[in-house]
Amino acid sequence: MADLNEVTQIMSANNAFVPGKRIKFDFGSDGVILLDGVAETVTSEDTDADTVIKMSFDNFKKMAKGELNAAGAFMMGKIKISGDMGLAMQLQSVTSKIKLGG
Repeated sequence: MADLNEVTQIMSANNAFVPGKRIKFDFGSDGVILLDGVAETVTSEDTDADTVIKMSFDNFKKMAKGELNAAGAFMMGKIKISGDMGLAMQLQSVTSKIKLGG
């Protein structure tokens, strides 16, 4: 199973960011992934973002594998979003750019 560094590299290789915007995935003690559409990079830098998405890293991996529906997870409280909700809605296109293996 991919770890945080591997996922960050996969997302970076696939340009998994929204141009001109910063979205941070906050995985708590597992770390963060910053989709920096301003610098056009994907890093593990914990900095300010337009939208912050808090969720477990396990649920993120399930979402990336298509095993967890983002909208359903949000409704169940498995995902918490602060900042620009419109950006969060664009994440389906971002997660579709990455496919994690089992």
